[in-house]
Parts: sequence; structure tokens; C-alpha cells
Amino acid sequence: MSNISIEVDHLSKVYTIGLAKQRHDTLRDQLVDMISAPFQKRKKEQEDGTFWALRDVSFNVMQGEVFGIIGRNGAGKSTLLKLLSRITEPTSGRAVINGRVGSLLEVGTGFHPELTGRENVFLNGAILGMHRSEINRKFDEIVAFAEIDQFLDTPVKRYSSGMYVRLAFAVAAHLEPEILLVDEVLAVGDVEFQKKCLGKMDDVAKLGRTVLFVSHNMNAIQRLCSETIYIDKGKLVEKGLTRDVVSHYISSNFYSAGPREWIKLNDADRVGTGEAYFDAIYYESPSKEIGYKPYSNGPVEFSVMIESNGPRSVSSIAITIFDQYGTKLVNADSVSLGKAVELKAGRNQFKFKINRLHLNPGVYVVGLWMAKSSGNVLDQIYSAIRVDVIDLEEREFGMRIDGAVTCDFQLVTDQM
Repeated sequence: MSNISIEVDHLSKVYTIGLAKQRHDTLRDQLVDMISAPFQKRKKEQEDGTFWALRDVSFNVMQGEVFGIIGRNGAGKSTLLKLLSRITEPTSGRAVINGRVGSLLEVGTGFHPELTGRENVFLNGAILGMHRSEINRKFDEIVAFAEIDQFLDTPVKRYSSGMYVRLAFAVAAHLEPEILLVDEVLAVGDVEFQKKCLGKMDDVAKLGRTVLFVSHNMNAIQRLCSETIYIDKGKLVEKGLTRDVVSHYISSNFYSAGPREWIKLNDADRVGTGEAYFDAIYYESPSKEIGYKPYSNGPVEFSVMIESNGPRSVSSIAITIFDQYGTKLVNADSVSLGKAVELKAGRNQFKFKINRLHLNPGVYVVGLWMAKSSGNVLDQIYSAIRVDVIDLEEREFGMRIDGAVTCDFQLVTDQM
């Protein structure tokens, strides 16, 4: 028996965009079309076309593997999972799935809005081919994990997006599918629940089941996934060890600009509700002699411009610095200051003053994070800009300092 859980072979999905061909029900419609045809031809040529959401993608996933899928928004990741879930049909190619699939693709998928949370648990179990006795055995565990006890008999159309996601993930993870497909919907939930979900996916994999995990969170991808694919514009860019693929992805997806320049973040790859979002970022060190670049053990300031659609209280605004492999090294988070940040409607500006940047010379990536007091993410950009940290000190012996972070230390020789 093959130990391949998912086999994707030259899979493609194309959508037609622009003007659809009209059906003529009357003689009048046909005459109007004939008269207007010369004038509409150019418009149709401009607007008609095709969009390849996925193009000629091939890879295999082994049984019991946690497999990562990364790429920018609109790269084709969600389309791939929808094809694997049989929600939509491929244009060409094939996907062979060896096992029962549980999927968590987007808020609302798989639930009937008029049914209660309790009824939807049993409905989803039935769709997965489970007997009622099997669902009953797992029911209490699902409810406890989702933390929605008091809303269990409420129609899910009245649930918040966070409640919806908690129940959907609990159902998908606990009803024992051989293959679990998880999209970026975890970004809707609060931070603590995200951690719980990541732990559950780890547990599912240890039981020998297969997990396909789509995420912008490179820390989570590296923690869970042994292998990862990078998709861009519908095409498979790279497949390999997660550390190598993540490094390639991060290096390809940030704004590169010097200090003392406002960098607009319009096209940044982000997740969150969008009620407030990061519009621009600016950074500098105080040293004019080195062009205001950050340097090891020196001070650096990051300014952020935030747009909000209304006045709101935000519990967490953070600047995060990663290395080229997505490992989090620095996290300057307002939550550690113990008070909420108040946003006014429209434009807001905040400055993070880091007194000593304990980073050795190298290339780093800056990410941005903003969340409400409930923990729900308003905006998160994992790779906003690239920052080059330089070395001000002249080293003897021509030695290069290894490691990412610096520390203050002394070398003491004990003389006998």
C-alpha cells in the first residue's frame, strides 16, 4: 500500500474574466447585438480574458506529514485547497486523495447558518461519513475545545467570526479525518486560540494523519512543517525543506528602502480584519555619519502610520524583527507596557524607540502586528521591510561575529 497521502499531478485552474457571452432569447436581442457588435468588439477584447489561479502544479505529500503552503495573497494557495477539498473542479490535471478529508478553508465553509452549533457538529460528522455514535463520543471534547458551551444551541448565523472559527476548527480537528486541510482562517481567532490550534495540529500529525497548512505565519510554518511549497501567481516556485523555502520566500517579499524614508505598505501581504491597518513605516538611527542606518547595540526608532475606520482601543501594537529564516528575534509590543493604545478615526502615528538593538550585523526583516483587546487581529504584516544592521566597530584579527543577537559579557581569567 502506498504511503502517499496526496498526489497532485499538473493541477491547473483557470477562470474566465470580463464579459460573458450573452444568450439571445428574442429577435430584438439579436438585432441589437448585430448593430452594436462593431462598437463592442474592442471593449470585449479589453475585458474578456482568462485568469490562471493555479497552473501546472505538481507535488506529493506523504502520510503523517505536516506540509506547508506559503505565498502572497492571491498566489493560488486557497484555490489549491479548494481543489483538494473537491469544492471546485480543476481545469486540467488531477489530485489523488488517499483518505477522508476534513477542511477548514474560510469562515462559513461547511456550516449551515440556520442550524445551531450542536446540529452543525452532527451535520459535519455525517458529511465525513461518521456514525452518530462516533460523533457522540467526540462531542464533549469538541465543545470544550471550541469554548462555546453557552451558545451551543444558538444558530451559527448569530456567531461572531471568532466563535465560528473556534467551532469549525474543533469539528475539523476532532472528527478524525485522515487528512486535515487548514487555511489562514486562524488569523480571525484570538491569539490564545491560535496557539491551541497549532498544538492540536501537532497532535493530529503525531497520530499519523496528514496536515496541509496554509499560513503567512513563518514561525508556525517552521514549527509544524517538515516540507513546504512556495506558490506565486499560480505557479509552484519551490518545494523543499521548510527552512530553505521560507528563507527564499522572505527574501522575495519585503520592501527594500533606506532609512529616513516613509515606505508605503499598500501592497504588503497581510491578514486581519482591516478595521485599522498599517499604512506606512519609517526608521532611522541617530548617526548621520553612517546614513542613519541601524547598527549593533545602538539605538533605532521605527515610526508607523496607522489608518483606522473609527475610534477604537487597541491592546497590542508591535514591531517584530525576524532573521532571514523567519525566526523571531525582537518583539517590541505595546502590551508589555500594560495599557491600551487609543486610535482616533483616520490617521494615527506612533514611534517605537529601541534604546539598544542587540543584533549582530546582517540583514533582517521587520514585521508589524496590531490586535484588539479581544485578541482578534486587526492587521498583521509578516514581511514589511528589510533592514540592514551594520557594524561600527573595527574588529581585530579580521574576525566576523557569529550569531544573530549580541550580549554584554566579560572574560575573566582565574589565576591560580
